[in-house]
Amino acid sequence: MEKFLEVKNLEVQYVLKEETVYAVNDISFSLEKGHTLGLVGETGAGKTSIARAILRVLPVPPSQVKNGEIWFEGKDLLKISEEEMRSIRGDKITMIFQDPMTALNPVMKVGDQIAEVLEMHDTKLGKAEIRREAEKMLEMVGIPAGRYDEYPHQFSGGMKQRVVIAIALACNPELLLADEPTTALDVTIQAQVLDLIRNLREKNNTSMILITHDLGVVAEMCDDVAVVYAGEIIESGSLEDVFDHPTHPYTQGLFGSLPSLDRSEPLRPIEGLTPDPTNLPKGCKFHPRCPYATEECKTTKNEFCEVAPGHLCRCVLAMKNQEGK
Repeated sequence: MEKFLEVKNLEVQYVLKEETVYAVNDISFSLEKGHTLGLVGETGAGKTSIARAILRVLPVPPSQVKNGEIWFEGKDLLKISEEEMRSIRGDKITMIFQDPMTALNPVMKVGDQIAEVLEMHDTKLGKAEIRREAEKMLEMVGIPAGRYDEYPHQFSGGMKQRVVIAIALACNPELLLADEPTTALDVTIQAQVLDLIRNLREKNNTSMILITHDLGVVAEMCDDVAVVYAGEIIESGSLEDVFDHPTHPYTQGLFGSLPSLDRSEPLRPIEGLTPDPTNLPKGCKFHPRCPYATEECKTTKNEFCEVAPGHLCRCVLAMKNQEGK
């Protein structure tokens, strides 16, 4: 399969006067054409910073990309000019932002916000054609074209999210970055939005990076999974590998925290809190919360070991288990 997106050794920091937030720490992964990668982890793990770095929309200041390469269709997105990046952003790579309430301009008609993307990237279309295309996009996401001239405050949360999806998909992007697209929605609307994203993705063969902390959504939508903790990928592999054979203690903890109708034993929550990103632990970032932590874990930065073909885990225990086989 063609790997058309590759992220190598990405490091993102937020440099403030008093302190530095180490948001993304030496992250590498790749995405195949037409596949969906799920980035999973607790709030504050650095998932959104990864997506914003790919789209180059990190707030500057305070953010700084300290290191890394992001290769997309043979170009390193971190090295091209802002003008060239503008031609890619919204056309070839788009993003569904986390909060539809703030992603839309409150004083601009929703139809015009879709039309703005089309106007910027398809200069051959006239105004009437752009309006017709924007109306088609509204209907594609289940909103009547007659609501083109309404404002965001006239829509419910679920409808706003549909408008945001219409904006993101207006130019048939090759890569969609979906940042927790269903977090603010109730379960019924969540299912509808996921179906909508899945159908549009399959129709256009769009690749996707789905950022979420909901393992149920990952199971439904993703081909591959990368578990993110304290700005690092600690386990990655196919959906089957990670879900059927979770290896890292943190991944096991995530599954142990899931409620189940047929669960006879009590839930096993992960003890403690996520580490302070301005003062990350030495060695394995998870060791203060890990029930299996050793002295080695407190001092040694773990390297990836391959627990099965394509299934990687950053853990001393997993490495020793592999060596003992």
